[in-house]
Amino acid sequence: MVRLGSGEPPDNEAGRGEWLRRVLWPEQTLLGRLPDRSRTELLELGGFREFTSGTPIVREGDQTTFVAVLLRGWTKVTALTETGGVALLAVRHGGDVIGEFAGLDSQPRSATVTAVGSVLAKVIRNEEFAGYLARDPVAAAAISRSIVAKTRFSIRRRVEFAGCPVAVRVARVLLELDRAYGIDRSKGGRALGVPLAQQELAALVGAHDPTVHKALRVLRRDRVIETGYRRVAILDMSALETAAGLPSS
Repeated sequence: MVRLGSGEPPDNEAGRGEWLRRVLWPEQTLLGRLPDRSRTELLELGGFREFTSGTPIVREGDQTTFVAVLLRGWTKVTALTETGGVALLAVRHGGDVIGEFAGLDSQPRSATVTAVGSVLAKVIRNEEFAGYLARDPVAAAAISRSIVAKTRFSIRRRVEFAGCPVAVRVARVLLELDRAYGIDRSKGGRALGVPLAQQELAALVGAHDPTVHKALRVLRRDRVIETGYRRVAILDMSALETAAGLPSS
């Protein structure tokens, strides 16, 4: 098996198909949770498409209805604010599905999803996607749970942002990213496999850069996290949960 991130997919379609059969998808992603049969059928749908860094895969307000299964690379999910700014809502990685809301209800896109670095995806027509879900109730249930999880995260962030201090929000966003994309490090702790700059993390937190940087400095000083260029590692999970105002696991 090839662990996602450890092997480059070939340039030709036949080679990519073989690569897909050997990938070990992160268990937190939709592809990682699907049974083998359901995952295989989903990955046989649609066609391969590459997106260069900075290219929007879907745009907020567009009437397109295709669904994209991310196979390789990172994307950021953004939306316009009432004041004309841009809010970073989430990040998505290989193994995740994007665009399923419009793929299911044919309504305008609710957010923009942009490639962060090179992205390889399977792009699936909404009719194909709907037929797949109708044939496979296990996959339909998994997609439903994924949509519920995204909705819960959105609601939770709105509630938190209404009353939580920035330092608490920073800790909670780091925990959310760890749940979605965290991996164990050989030297201890957990690495966030999300290549986010600190200003992008600030947008995800929903606060100004200096305030978020101050919260990160405190966490670094207390040896709760360590940071580098577009890199965050959690050194003390219990302390981070305490900083987030949550019971320690």
